Amino acid sequence: MGSNVGKPAGQQTEVDKPCIRECKKTGQTCCSQLKMFLVALSFAYFAKALSGTYMKSSITQIERRFDLPSSYTGLIDGGFEMGNLLFLAVVSHFGVKFHRPKLIGAGCLLMCLGSCLTGMPHFFMGRYKYETVIRTSVNVTRNTSPCLPYQNQSGGAVVPGRPSEGLNAGCEKEAGSYMWVYVFLGNALRGIGETPVMPLGISYIDDFAKAENSAFYIESVTITPRDARWVGAWWLGFLVSAVIMLFASFPFWFLPKSLPKQGEEKMESGATAEQSECVKEGCREATNARPLPLKLADIAKAFLPSLKKLLCTPAYFLLLCGSILKFNSFIGLVTFKPKYMEQQFGQSASKANFLIGVLNLPAVAIGIFIGGLLMKKYKLGVVAGAQLSFGTSFVSFLLLMTQFGIKCENSKVAGFTVSYTGTSQISYNEKTLLSACNSGCTCSLKQWDPVCADSGITYVSPCLAGCKETTGFGKETVFHNCSCVAFAPPPSGNISVILGQCPRKDDCRRSFIYYLAVSVIGSFISALGATPGYIVTIRCIKPELKSLAVGMQSLVTRTLGGIPAPVYFGALIDSTCLKWGSKKCGGRGACRMYNSDAYRLIYLGLISALSGSSYFFMIAVILLLRKQFKRVEKKTQDDADGHTEIEFTHVDEAELNHDMKLVDCLHEAGANPE
Repeated sequence: MGSNVGKPAGQQTEVDKPCIRECKKTGQTCCSQLKMFLVALSFAYFAKALSGTYMKSSITQIERRFDLPSSYTGLIDGGFEMGNLLFLAVVSHFGVKFHRPKLIGAGCLLMCLGSCLTGMPHFFMGRYKYETVIRTSVNVTRNTSPCLPYQNQSGGAVVPGRPSEGLNAGCEKEAGSYMWVYVFLGNALRGIGETPVMPLGISYIDDFAKAENSAFYIESVTITPRDARWVGAWWLGFLVSAVIMLFASFPFWFLPKSLPKQGEEKMESGATAEQSECVKEGCREATNARPLPLKLADIAKAFLPSLKKLLCTPAYFLLLCGSILKFNSFIGLVTFKPKYMEQQFGQSASKANFLIGVLNLPAVAIGIFIGGLLMKKYKLGVVAGAQLSFGTSFVSFLLLMTQFGIKCENSKVAGFTVSYTGTSQISYNEKTLLSACNSGCTCSLKQWDPVCADSGITYVSPCLAGCKETTGFGKETVFHNCSCVAFAPPPSGNISVILGQCPRKDDCRRSFIYYLAVSVIGSFISALGATPGYIVTIRCIKPELKSLAVGMQSLVTRTLGGIPAPVYFGALIDSTCLKWGSKKCGGRGACRMYNSDAYRLIYLGLISALSGSSYFFMIAVILLLRKQFKRVEKKTQDDADGHTEIEFTHVDEAELNHDMKLVDCLHEAGANPE
């Protein structure tokens, strides 16, 4: 029906909105503008998702570059949510009163600036340096021994277990000590810019698209990349995303504040002269009844009553509680998934992020698209949408539970996961790195410079492996006559070691393939219910509260989920660290090695607990909506064609009476109000 029912307050009687407007030409223009907005919003979502996903994928690189524990990188990641929540409620409520496309365009510009600021520290920090004793130049011909009794490689005295004087030299000149703060601030600015994109974009489409179409529209080194010290060009992606975000902002400055509702222009174009006159009378009546533009103070006064109405809607409140738990689970999952793939399956950070990008993200995109298509094709109502969202989420949860059994054994590292004789153990104490085989060497327990023996055992450093001789340089360096390797000799009898950690076994590669398959399928199934979930949120409340509902959901879930989740996930993951790196000044740096079994249990266990708890609220929502559906169905009678569209919204009586006048007028003129 071409009425104002279900449209946000403050937009029902505007002159620039069709009260069934004048002609076919206008309808076609507005339809093309809606499509233009959809294309622009899709590109903005792409740019937003690109920068957000790149931040998640760079967490490990940022952690290593700035020598931070996981709890700190979790705080950096939460900076986006902190910036977002500062203005989310205000923008969601007040933004609908202003020019929404231009607000979205301004947000894109802020995200561009935030991405630039995030990548800027790279240009103000010195060259990345990692702890190593390896010779990087062929000109260095001195055959040094990693194991020198009671002196370091420079010939100076060393106190066992403490950093040398050379380690502390120049600490005051360290350029990058607090540069991570700029990464945090850039991410927060990006969060502020993202504020208007989702709530205003979704409400704009839902206001001016057909109801059944809404769901369809919404969506010189000596180390290798596998080394725990590897840092790539983490900053480059932020600059690229900034440029893309800049281009994404341009179209929104040329779009109108409001558009006709899809379908209304068709009725206008097919109306007779008598019908058109009837429509014009209705338009004049609506125009004369139009209130004066509201002042900002009046809008502000209406905020608290609107918020009270929203939170007092039982279905919305239950959805909000479930969303908080689900969002905690989701943020923890995506933030530390690349690191999980590194530590559990021995993958490099670049490969882990690449596989997520080419497998998981397309699966999610396809799932969201198909979910919207199902809502459109089968015209699923609120109850059916809630059931679809719950069913897909629960199936994904069951697939997640199977990942507990998909694992690899801990890497064999002498002193941590195995003893120097090769027997299994787990130790969080650095003193277990000392053994009789390296007692004649003065080795730093803080250093991480792993070497691999033919036995498959990794040693924390050539010194702790008891190696006496060195040949080659750079990545080709080989250490010989290693006394600790002789404690658990390989079948070949070779007691030399090479650079890097030992690779995982072949069965670990098979486990990784199974993990990827389960992860991709689970991502696709879970994404099927994303769009129905959004539609349920905006259809179970009063129509004038749609924008505020989406904004408040984002505000609350990000405040109680997006900010704390990366921090407490990171802190719990830090508790599984076996070997910490060292900063130049002797402080604790980034973790170099985790207990992969404990990591898996904490990571998957916490995700499962949060997701499982959310289903109690989702079930309550479905039962409540079913009860409401039956109650409304009893009070509703079929219309002349025998079809009635039932929505769980509250309609303003004055607006409904005015719309019914127009419908009666069109009936008398012989038009079909549908």
